[in-house]
Amino acid sequence: MGFASGIRATLARWFGGGGPAPARTLGGAAFAWRGWLSTAWVWPRRRYRFHIPAGASRFRAMPLIVLLHGCRQSADEIARGTRIEALADRLGAYVLMPEQSERANPYRCWNWFDPVTAAGRGEAAIVLAAMTKAMRWRSLDAARTAAIGMSAGAALATVMGVRHADRLRAVVSVAGLACGAASQPIMALTVMKRGPDVDVAKLGLAAYDAATADGKRVSLLAIHGRADDVVAPRNSGAIVRQFLARNEIDVPRGSESSLPEPDHVREEHPLRGNAFRLREWERDGRLAARLVEIDGLGHAWSGGDASLPFHDAAAPDATTMAGDFLERVWRSGPA
Repeated sequence: MGFASGIRATLARWFGGGGPAPARTLGGAAFAWRGWLSTAWVWPRRRYRFHIPAGASRFRAMPLIVLLHGCRQSADEIARGTRIEALADRLGAYVLMPEQSERANPYRCWNWFDPVTAAGRGEAAIVLAAMTKAMRWRSLDAARTAAIGMSAGAALATVMGVRHADRLRAVVSVAGLACGAASQPIMALTVMKRGPDVDVAKLGLAAYDAATADGKRVSLLAIHGRADDVVAPRNSGAIVRQFLARNEIDVPRGSESSLPEPDHVREEHPLRGNAFRLREWERDGRLAARLVEIDGLGHAWSGGDASLPFHDAAAPDATTMAGDFLERVWRSGPA
């Protein structure tokens, strides 16, 4: 390709002219001074993958999805297992996929239980820095942003949704845990098995009270397998309680998994797959939280690529559910 042809191709890609640009994935790394952890001495810098969807233009405001992998996973593995890039191409959204360092956690878990991270700094700050860096020189549709995570990645996604709702409008948690669910790092495994040892709904309400006008409301989709023996399903009930409080919806006192009456309930029994129950709660006509509990599903991404660990091929498809949820939330506009 000659120099002039190269310039024309670059301008066409930037401005969206000359036919749609092909999808592509770039690599990068982000650093945050507020990214230091209290549980590990490691440089606050993480690498990431960044997917640019087909037809993207630097000058057209587009959505951003942050996808956070689980323990013993990589950014590439969760991208392939969930087929997130195909969803992103359909939605016309960028996808940022941060990757944990083995120096920060030998199992490549995000340190959701670290007090600094749970407070919105630590690895949450590194993810924010990656969002800023990846979107530099690109136009972001701030009303259409989301964090999606699996297991420890879902736990970090809930931290992002509670602590940084000014940067995110939606959270999708698959087999995750609530923000601040463990009162101290040593309690992390106990919380995974039994549920939070603190009042996470109270934390959610406090975060709402402290938020700016741009960060008051954030919608949640929580998906959990009833047969999950790694992260107890009651943890997703606790996440819903937290996000209902985050959206100024009263939650009953008592058990950390007890929930108010939903606005909508649906049960489905796919011919080829696992039965599931879906419950929804709304606030002012907007979807505040959706909880999907799937029979027979263990600690896995439902409807994923079963050739990869922590993915189950049986329906329902969690990626399709996430896409439908995001389209509904994003369509309703700013909270």
